[in-house]
Amino acid sequence: MQISDHINFSGVNPLIGEGSDSRFVGMTSAYDADLAAAMQRAASEEGIPLSSGVYMWFSGPSFETPAEIRMARILGADAVGMSTVPEVILARFFGLRVAAASVITNYGAGMTGAELSHAETKDMAPIGGKRLAAILKRMIAGGGTELG
Repeated sequence: MQISDHINFSGVNPLIGEGSDSRFVGMTSAYDADLAAAMQRAASEEGIPLSSGVYMWFSGPSFETPAEIRMARILGADAVGMSTVPEVILARFFGLRVAAASVITNYGAGMTGAELSHAETKDMAPIGGKRLAAILKRMIAGGGTELG
């Protein structure tokens, strides 16, 4: 899933403790539109479907509860995870343009009735990772001004 926006639900921010006013980073356009378009084009050229959605960051390392997954949906999240958001915040702090994707490895708690498993996550990640690698290779090879 291409990340179009995020919700920081972790209760922390990697810029806590930064002493300068530069810590007040605007996040309205955290995900660069040109890079997002380049990623979508690359996915299309690779024949890989790439959905787009809002990612909610939970701190982990435990999986979310069914109630937390229901709340995430109510708040507008399409996927949840334990990473990515702090890296995006720091990238924007340093003035970098950002495109992000998340390899979706499993359904959220309560969606299937089964207990979540880290083993399932580890088994599924390489499959999605291979697809994402193909998209990124095509995106980088395509170059263009949007990547400059």
